[in-house]
Amino acid sequence: MAPRANWKGFLRLSLVTCPVALYPATSESEKISFNQLNRQTGHRIKYLKVDADTGDEVPNEDIVKGYELDKGQYIEVTKEQLEEIALESTRTIEIDEFVDKADIDPRYLIRPYYIRPDGKVGHDAFAVIRETIREMNKVAIGRVVLTNREHIIALEPMDKGLVGTLLRYPYEVRSEQEYFDEIQDVKVTKDMLDLAKHIVNQKAGRFDPAKFEDHYESALVELINQKRAGKVIRPKERPKGENVVDLMDALRKSVGGAATEVAKSKKPAKKPKKAAAGQKEMLMPIAGKKPAKEAAAKKPAARPQRKSA
Repeated sequence: MAPRANWKGFLRLSLVTCPVALYPATSESEKISFNQLNRQTGHRIKYLKVDADTGDEVPNEDIVKGYELDKGQYIEVTKEQLEEIALESTRTIEIDEFVDKADIDPRYLIRPYYIRPDGKVGHDAFAVIRETIREMNKVAIGRVVLTNREHIIALEPMDKGLVGTLLRYPYEVRSEQEYFDEIQDVKVTKDMLDLAKHIVNQKAGRFDPAKFEDHYESALVELINQKRAGKVIRPKERPKGENVVDLMDALRKSVGGAATEVAKSKKPAKKPKKAAAGQKEMLMPIAGKKPAKEAAAKKPAARPQRKSA
């Protein structure tokens, strides 16, 4: 069963409309997370919303949004007023234009969502919109309201559905000039460039996310399991960095190192672990999140069990 939709509404291309649902395409839930504790008692820390002047706790129904004009002077804005200014597109993704994917600066990309038809009706209209985008080899640009804010969304076909990626507005993207202006103009010699190209060619491959490993997440799992087993945690020695004095010599040594890596990669590879994404194979099942049969099939290894609420 698919997770709960973040948004439901309509996808519209001119007069063609269909009901759709929008789901997050990524997740952070597989990562290790921590609670804040009182060192003295071991109890969890609880945060309260209090009046900054009186110190009294304020119930949620009495909390409103406010824009600070001057220090201590605010203009209150209600939830109804915020919803009113975005009424036109709250329930419709209106496709405004089609662009080439190469024209979208990657700095404008925020996060992806999966979009599919909502319910049993509208599949024909959805297919027409999806296949039109696919045949034209374009990206559809539209608008969607999420959490009371209107976002620009870029729509692309994926398999039988669509991927919608939220885009930033121009005022949210910083100019590169304030960061790059002070970089020195350096003349790179042909010999240096040839050596660097050789390294690139030796390391050339295909993009394969299955090869990615979150080393920090693995280290967290190991740390927590060692502490759970009562082992003494000793700090590891950090590798010392080396000062590169001769750039040309460093490039030559890198060429040799890259050749060694390529030779190693040609050896029979180890059998890949299952479900590499999220390091699931290293983690113990969390009660209530997985079916009992699936949990029993997992290795009784590494994920630190969380306390039940």
